[in-house]
Amino acid sequence: MKTIHVVAAVIRDSDSVFTTQRGYGPYKDGWEFPGGKIEPGESPEAALRREILEELDTEIAVGEPIIRVQYDYPEFHLDMQCFWASVLTGDLRLKEHEAARWLLLEDLWQVDWLPADRVVVECLTRKEQS
Repeated sequence: MKTIHVVAAVIRDSDSVFTTQRGYGPYKDGWEFPGGKIEPGESPEAALRREILEELDTEIAVGEPIIRVQYDYPEFHLDMQCFWASVLTGDLRLKEHEAARWLLLEDLWQVDWLPADRVVVECLTRKEQS
C-alpha cells in the first residue's frame, strides 16, 4: 500500500482552533486540520509553512509537535505529523477548502472529521481535559 506523508497545522488563537472542510477529492466535505504533502527533501515544518501559504494565503509560525498519526485509508496509508501553529501574517483566506470554522477545543466534535483527523481531535480533547 502506498504511504502518503503529510503535515497538518492546528492553528490556535486563544482557546479556539482553525478547522477546514475539504473542498475536493474522494474525501470532499470532511473536516480536517489544514496542511498537505511533504515534498522530497523538505522538512515537515517547511512543508507546513508552504502548504498553509498556498492553501490559505497566510504565513504561520510552526510550534511544538502534537501527534503523529498513522492511518490506513482504503486507498493509501497516511503518515500525518501535526503541529501547533499561529498566524504571523494573513487572514486565512480559503483557496482550496469549502468552508472553515474557528472552534473551541471543547466544541471540536461539532463537525464531521475525516478519520485520521479524528485521532488528532481525540488527542486535543484529552489534553484539554487533563
